[in-house]
Amino acid sequence: MEFRLSRHAEWEMASRGLSLAMVQAVVDAPEQRLRDKFRAGVCIYQSRLWFEDGKMYLLRVVVAEEHAPPVVVTAYRTGKIEKYWSAE
Repeated sequence: MEFRLSRHAEWEMASRGLSLAMVQAVVDAPEQRLRDKFRAGVCIYQSRLWFEDGKMYLLRVVVAEEHAPPVVVTAYRTGKIEKYWSAE
């Protein structure tokens, strides 16, 4: 999917050590795509990925889909996979 990064997303990705390739991979083929419960037009694309430390994390990419092209608002990884993973 074609998208653009917000300045906030660029800053957060750099500070969190997340590459554009990782974010692109999740946006292109997410394991899950969830609607944000609080913000209309915003979706969370997420996938479980192995990171360089040998641990699996959930990479979550928040995308404002109401824009053309969609805007990546932020991206982050979390070890709390069970908390964010949808069983549905």
